[in-house]
Amino acid sequence: EPIVLPAKYPNLLVNGAKGISAGYATEIPPHNLGEVIDATIKRIDSPNCRLDTILDIVKGPDFPTGAIVEGKKEITEALTTGRGKVIIRCKYEIVEDKKIKQILVHEIPFEVNKALLVKKISDIIYDKKIDGIIEVRDESDREEKVRIAIDLKKDADEQNILNYLFKNTDLQVSYSYNMVAIVNRRPMIVGVVEVLDAYIAHQKEVITRRTRFDLEHAKARMHIVEGLIKALDILDEVIKTIRASKNKSDAIKNLVEKYEFTSLQAEAIVNLQLYRLTNTDVNVLNEEHANLLRAIQILEGILSDEEKLKEVMKKELKSIKNEYATPRKTEIKDEITEIKIDTQAFIPKEDCIVVVTKDGYVKRVSKRSYAASDDKTGLKEMDYIIGMYELNTMDTILMFTDNGNYLYVPVHEIPDMKWKDLGKHISNIIKISPEENIIDVIPVIDFNINKYITVFTRNGMIKRTMISDLKASRYTKPMPYMKLKDGDLVTNISYNTGTDIFITTRGGFGLKFDINEVPILGSRASGVKGISLKNDVVASGNVINNEEYLTLITSKNTGKRIRLSEFERISRARKGIQVIRDVKTNPYYILKSFVINSKNSLGLKFKEDIELIKITELPIADRYSTGTSLAKHDIFDVFIEQELIDPKNEKVEIIEVEEVEKQNISLQSIDERMMTIDDF
Repeated sequence: EPIVLPAKYPNLLVNGAKGISAGYATEIPPHNLGEVIDATIKRIDSPNCRLDTILDIVKGPDFPTGAIVEGKKEITEALTTGRGKVIIRCKYEIVEDKKIKQILVHEIPFEVNKALLVKKISDIIYDKKIDGIIEVRDESDREEKVRIAIDLKKDADEQNILNYLFKNTDLQVSYSYNMVAIVNRRPMIVGVVEVLDAYIAHQKEVITRRTRFDLEHAKARMHIVEGLIKALDILDEVIKTIRASKNKSDAIKNLVEKYEFTSLQAEAIVNLQLYRLTNTDVNVLNEEHANLLRAIQILEGILSDEEKLKEVMKKELKSIKNEYATPRKTEIKDEITEIKIDTQAFIPKEDCIVVVTKDGYVKRVSKRSYAASDDKTGLKEMDYIIGMYELNTMDTILMFTDNGNYLYVPVHEIPDMKWKDLGKHISNIIKISPEENIIDVIPVIDFNINKYITVFTRNGMIKRTMISDLKASRYTKPMPYMKLKDGDLVTNISYNTGTDIFITTRGGFGLKFDINEVPILGSRASGVKGISLKNDVVASGNVINNEEYLTLITSKNTGKRIRLSEFERISRARKGIQVIRDVKTNPYYILKSFVINSKNSLGLKFKEDIELIKITELPIADRYSTGTSLAKHDIFDVFIEQELIDPKNEKVEIIEVEEVEKQNISLQSIDERMMTIDDF
């Protein structure tokens, strides 16, 4: 293998390098030939010149595809240290006339595949990820002149669309310098000065060796020419000696002995052809002798004087520059342009119906499709709806899981489907663990509204969190809304505002207390103890406003309604009182409890079927009644039948910000003391 490949110019910088290997991974972009040669000459003339001087000459990378490189500071860092990151952006123009508005791309970033770039933009249009692009076409000609035409709607915001394409396609890419080169047989990270110095040192060695080689050949030829000239001066004696010799070797020997020729000169004389004995050839030999004499003087001067050696280097570099240098193609911009995208501008604003099911299936249906269908919406077997809302694509739904996480789902990202379609599972939008179950969903039109959610857990913890704390800018994965401990799970969430909290346990106890005893905490807080439990878990938690009845469904397939007026307010973190008779031999456990209006219906989920019953079918009884039998089969789950809700027209009870802050301050200290007692 060759250890060194001599180069007439610093090829490592001009053509760049790319390599993948352990310890040898390299990424050096191409630079302008003229700039690199000028920098090399400057370094030859001023070996101690400052880096800034070199960077004034070498502006930055110069790609054959042109485009724009942003980040002068980053370029300086990369050329100084050998590591850095710059932004490469396409060159474009915006054309607008009475008929059409276009973005015309003329130069694309280095190493970007044009066909794949056009396909990516086309996919964005097809998937309706942005609104405003009509079509994209590759109008490049055979002469390799790039022209990508992006047709826009007349009212489209072209700069916003460009920013989106810069962020999501290869119209803008980042390039990371990793200038690893082999210096003295070892890989090292080098900057531009180190590369130029290494090239100059290498070139000195190349020219020195080349000059020595040429000098040796010139001297050897000089020796032969001097012998021939001497022989022509005594030509008759030489011919006589040769004719008297026995053979060629004898002739060479005789010439050496009689006329003091060297063996090399004697051999050249013996091999001399007869036509070379003319006067013309004598003159040619004299001229060659003079030329060799001058060449030897020049070559010896180069070897003895470093300044002359530098002149040779500079002359050869200038010759390359004059023949091959081209104007810079890549434009350098000092600052990196910040990409600001108004995502709202890309969303087609339209009203729709959003459906969310217990098994996590979601879909967005146009109002036309909803109005045209009299049938029930498509559902997976034994699945049921937990939320059905009339929303706009600009709105958001929050889906809560039993593991204390929530999914932030903008409506426009929910798949647009027909009313009869099943929908897509939420994991197609946001990945969730198979162990997590969707327990509730809340539509949000405005996160700035001063409203909160109330969270209840199986182990009796409770907290309130402002809806504004759940707003997210990045929502590609589940986010926490409550910190759970010791394998705890969330039972349910209430979006209602009211005056009291009512918690029901599976063992048949109920606790009613003032809602202001529950502090409003951040999304990552654990909450406070809502009810004291002993060998029991929470079945449901409810926020009471003006409702009249507590509805209970038991594990013995019975149900009843109890007047909430039968329960007095007690402090938080107490055991509560019985809501159902305690039958020791055959206990009744509470499956779920609800505080709802009489107009609602309940869904009873059995092993292979779901039945709906009206709330009014349940008897009104006292706390000690076991309720009326609802079915012969075991009830596995109970839910409230969902009707279409328009959140914009819902009556919302607003909590003043000042009042919320006061509650936070006053209750926080109380809560800390109570949690300390609870820990004991």
